[in-house]
Amino acid sequence: MTHIAVDDCVFCQIVAHDVPADVVRETAWTLAFADIAPQAPVHVVVITKDHHATLEELAGTDPGLLGTLMAEVTVVADDQGLGVDGYRVVINTGTEGGQTVGHVHAHVLGGRAMTWPPG
Repeated sequence: MTHIAVDDCVFCQIVAHDVPADVVRETAWTLAFADIAPQAPVHVVVITKDHHATLEELAGTDPGLLGTLMAEVTVVADDQGLGVDGYRVVINTGTEGGQTVGHVHAHVLGGRAMTWPPG
């Protein structure tokens, strides 16, 4: 299966297996891997295999894939044992939103109590 990719995107390079990652789950449309700088005992990044720069872009061009991404977040959380005590899902969008990789992705954080406000 061919996916939409951007050559200089590190997440696209992970999808292509050109950059190593600790993959915890992979489907035809998504890839989940351990964050390299975890902010919680469990910190998994879930990405779409197709490149979409932002949440708005994904929602506007492929809302079905957005639904698939969010459904996959719940599966990853359950697989990581977070379903009982709870977890946080974060999608940073844009520079001021804290997005550092221009490829839409969701952070699944858990394994400890989360505080509020987050940032």
